[in-house]
Amino acid sequence: MTPGSAGSTGRSGLRRWLIGEPLPTSAHAEERLSNGEALAILSSDALSSVAYATQEIVLVLSLAGAAALGATVPITGLIVALMLVVAISYRQTIKAYPHGGGSYRVSHDNLGVVPGLVAGASLAIDYVLTVSVSVAAGIAAITSYMPALATERIPLCLLAVGVLMLVNLRGVRSSAGLLSLPTFLFMGTVVTLVVMGLVKLRLGLLPPLDAAAQARQLAEAQGGELAALGPVLLMRAFSSGCAALTGIEAISDSVMVFRPVEWRNARRVLTGMVIVLAVMFSGISVLASQMGLVYVENGPTLLYQLGERIFANGLLLSVLQLSTLLILLLAANTAYADFPRLAAFLAQDGYMPRQLASLGDRLVFSNGIALLSGFATVLLVLFDGSVTRLIPLYAVGVFTSFTLSQAGMVVHWWKQQ
Repeated sequence: MTPGSAGSTGRSGLRRWLIGEPLPTSAHAEERLSNGEALAILSSDALSSVAYATQEIVLVLSLAGAAALGATVPITGLIVALMLVVAISYRQTIKAYPHGGGSYRVSHDNLGVVPGLVAGASLAIDYVLTVSVSVAAGIAAITSYMPALATERIPLCLLAVGVLMLVNLRGVRSSAGLLSLPTFLFMGTVVTLVVMGLVKLRLGLLPPLDAAAQARQLAEAQGGELAALGPVLLMRAFSSGCAALTGIEAISDSVMVFRPVEWRNARRVLTGMVIVLAVMFSGISVLASQMGLVYVENGPTLLYQLGERIFANGLLLSVLQLSTLLILLLAANTAYADFPRLAAFLAQDGYMPRQLASLGDRLVFSNGIALLSGFATVLLVLFDGSVTRLIPLYAVGVFTSFTLSQAGMVVHWWKQQ
């Protein structure tokens, strides 16, 4: 055996150990997901957004003082209404495009090449940000519970991206099995938090935050400058809270990973996901508003503050933070499921390198997974692993892709008449 072949064999052995044995193409059908698995693997991004969506609304409103915090619930209501509109639109998209109808495909087919490329670009940016924000928020959850780890925020973020990349290189089924437990544990814990919190509020067991403590936190959040509560600040709070809308498209873009009948199962999972998301998001906003809680950038997360006051410093608080960490780290799997597919669509149409359209040994788009991991790593380093600094980048991508997709569906139905 030559030295070169020995080195090649060693690299091949390491690759097999990390991502598993190659799968035959005939196994692709076996990689389909049940509705429960699909809810875990495709909804984790959307559901986990409740860990940071309300706190970003509160952070922006706190710039105008304590009185402005009362706008948290109305803004949340507007976002939930928009969420329902978007969900109804994507239910139609799923049936019209049973082979996968993300914003890129719908815009490209109905509006033309340029709108399709704009939608594709906005989606690609959104998927990269999904990984970055989810990882940063997951690390923030654990550093809230264990403040001593705060100085290691960036290394922990990069380690998480590396682990997620390896998990996804192993294939869909491996990812689904890993995702199911954290997703359902997070859903159950947050719903328990909301129910217990509302009951305690009704019984008068959760008094608002002490005025002096709230004033100190507001001063820290404002940085010494008080802003006026005007239309611009309200719109900024609304756009920050719209981070809760991210991930809704994932199901429409991944219809073919469902078991037959694909489009019908995809619509069922989408409906269930949006209902759970709306309940958790609304509940957290109501509790935060009633208790007068304030969030400071890189400080204890709003969800942790709620857990500390409702669950006290016991087992349930530990479960809340652990499940939040896990689902946020694994929520990036939605982007890992969809970014490679989007890149493959663009590659097939000649707009990205053709290598992105090739399946790897484990029947996943390995090159797209590696590219996504690289982009996310760069963003985490540049923005210091801060959720608050990354969130504003979401707005353009989210609204651009939704608008183009829905406009494309209007044209699609016109053509059908």
